[in-house]
Amino acid sequence: MSAHRKNLDGFAISLMLLLCLCWGLQQVAVKLAAPVIGATMQLGLRSGLAAVLVLLLILIKKIPFSLRDKHVWPGIAAGVLFAIEFLCISLGLKYTTASHMSVFLYTAPIFTVLGLHWLIPAERLQSTQWLGILSAFAGVAVAFSGALFDTSGSSQRDMADMLIGDSFGVAAAVLWAATTITIRKSSLSEAEPTTTLFYQLAVGAAILLVFVMLRGESLPTQWDMTSIVSLFFQTVVIAFASYLTWFWLMRRYLASRLSVFSFLTPLFGVAAGVILMHDPISPRFALGAVLVCGGIVLVNFRRT
Repeated sequence: MSAHRKNLDGFAISLMLLLCLCWGLQQVAVKLAAPVIGATMQLGLRSGLAAVLVLLLILIKKIPFSLRDKHVWPGIAAGVLFAIEFLCISLGLKYTTASHMSVFLYTAPIFTVLGLHWLIPAERLQSTQWLGILSAFAGVAVAFSGALFDTSGSSQRDMADMLIGDSFGVAAAVLWAATTITIRKSSLSEAEPTTTLFYQLAVGAAILLVFVMLRGESLPTQWDMTSIVSLFFQTVVIAFASYLTWFWLMRRYLASRLSVFSFLTPLFGVAAGVILMHDPISPRFALGAVLVCGGIVLVNFRRT
């Protein structure tokens, strides 16, 4: 099947730019609706609603799916990792900005290639990719140092909160990488994209919603337009349409060419945070973000 995958054309490039823009807006969407509905509740609801949409698609298109086949346990494992990842995101957004979360979350490709390097011989890293990993980790260190050595007059409490939130972002990236590796190393690598996505969304929704119920959270009695639009965007555009579109692109175009675009997502995320949330950007964080994005590009580069 890989022999039939082709280089990117104008349509694929335009679609990838749109996907990166949507993914970059995800953290901002959660932040905007947080005053009305908690971040963890949002992510649990959007995962559950999107899982229903995926199941409807499976039924309508008669896509093969069974809860008794070999994909069940890997699917549950991927779903658990998916849930903990988004729990880290929701907790982190309470302490840090959407811009910071976007950059730290999208260090996930770095952890993914490191894991695959040790687990799959065909995925051994080349020298250029090792340089990308060093660049990305240097960027994370520089970005973290912005909170450690802040000179803008922020209180020690604010700086501590930022470090906590940023740490949750890195933890979410590690969990995202673990999810990807689980899929790559299990029978899910041969499953229909809808199967993989359904398990992640359904199991993730169950865990996140149980978590918020145990904390005593409930749905808001009054919704404003911002929270309604945000939840619709997260459910229909992000968790359903964008993920399925990504899988569609991966089946038709060279994955190595598509992955290079991943560095654009944190850039769009930072821009959205600054424009829509008025997130402050320190020089250290800006330099760190550039190093991280440069590292992502190098990590996704392979000599052919």
